[in-house]
Amino acid sequence: MKKGRNRPHAQIDFDLRHLEVFKKVVESRSFSKAAKALKMAQPSVSERVSNLEKMVGMRLLDRLGRNVVPTKAGELVFKHAVTLLQMKRAACMEIQAFLGLKQGEVHIGGSTIPGEYVLPKLFRSFREKFPFVSVRLAIANSHEIQDRVLHGEMELGVVGFKPSASNLDSYGLWKDDLLLAVPTDHPLSAKSCVDLDELFEEPFVLREKGSGTLKIIEERLKARTGKGIESLRIAAKVGTSSAVKECVKAGVGVSILSSEALETELEMGLLRALRIRDLPLSRTFYLVRDKRRTASPQCQAMFDFLLSTAEEE
Repeated sequence: MKKGRNRPHAQIDFDLRHLEVFKKVVESRSFSKAAKALKMAQPSVSERVSNLEKMVGMRLLDRLGRNVVPTKAGELVFKHAVTLLQMKRAACMEIQAFLGLKQGEVHIGGSTIPGEYVLPKLFRSFREKFPFVSVRLAIANSHEIQDRVLHGEMELGVVGFKPSASNLDSYGLWKDDLLLAVPTDHPLSAKSCVDLDELFEEPFVLREKGSGTLKIIEERLKARTGKGIESLRIAAKVGTSSAVKECVKAGVGVSILSSEALETELEMGLLRALRIRDLPLSRTFYLVRDKRRTASPQCQAMFDFLLSTAEEE
């Protein structure tokens, strides 16, 4: 009986671009979402993953309904992909820092108020200091911005409350006052201050869950009255401060909004802003970044710039 000879294993090899595409598919659980995030055609993403599977010699992904999940081999490749891509990024940043390069792109997220009303006004000054650094700004609610910073989708975020996640460092930037916004023809518009009892009598327009503004209102109401946000006469729940303002102007109800968001409407006489007696509604916007990640030179430049604009306590 002849002894079987051991068949040599094919040599496994791949490049970092294959790993980058594969990692994004695993994180997105979808080829189409990964293609969109990577700004690639979906067939190109599928081809990269297929080529990686051929190089490894095993299936790396399974399709379960609409979701794509890694096989056991895929989990192993994903683990090493994360490590190798982090090493590549760290190497590039270290070389850039050594060469003193201040060019490229910085990706920053802002919750609705700082994203729509504060950060855009600061970007001109930043560009004057760093003309070769472009800024990519994403706007979402505070919770989503924190999550995206933690997942490495953006390097910095500015949010409406101090985060509790242990991996996020936070730095106070600017103070903000929250005011009661009413239409100019509203019976309360002649006042400068209203009582809490009057607030509970008015139809109220709310921001969506995850909003920093909503979180502050909820906390302060409970601390002062023991009542939650649902004790208000909720007339509508909407996704952005702009939508809240339009609802107030249309007479749907009153609402509590940032003074930053109300600036234009107050100047043009489209809304009135009132304080609520015995209900302090000031807050701080926070700059956040993931303490586990090494900052790129562009991120460090934006980080230092934003800290330089912080208001003193």
